[in-house]
Amino acid sequence: MRLEYFQLIDRVTDLNLADRTIRTENTVPQASTVFEGHFPGYPLMPGVLLIETMAQTSGWLVVALNKFERMPFLAAVKDAKFRTFVVPGMVLAVEAKLEHDGSGYAVTNAKITSAGKQICDATITLRVMPFPNDEIRQHMRDQAGRLGVPSEESAHG
Repeated sequence: MRLEYFQLIDRVTDLNLADRTIRTENTVPQASTVFEGHFPGYPLMPGVLLIETMAQTSGWLVVALNKFERMPFLAAVKDAKFRTFVVPGMVLAVEAKLEHDGSGYAVTNAKITSAGKQICDATITLRVMPFPNDEIRQHMRDQAGRLGVPSEESAHG
């Protein structure tokens, strides 16, 4: 994770287009300027960044399903529940399943676990639109390569 750059996904561990699911793995860094203020002497991953981690995981699923033709933007978060704290060094497993895709919106159910224990979950709504320009689309393709997003041919489905 590179918190300061909002790069919250380390790698995609599974992408199943037929089942419309994705799994990512992410390690919370030991040190980050975010922890200097949240909280000094007791560093905790902010809940909004956990929401963003679920949204980014959901977003990669939507990008893959749309074959890099459309880009997701966070539109709404419903029923978010936080069950425990996240501290530096924790390895987070994130799962998302697409429940609805249509009318320019995608809805996923997403959750984060660590060592088998539930951390948080939420329903994530994304606005899905054409990429604003080719530069952003290429940036996303480059990021997909870094994260190990399977190509269309190698993704399950």
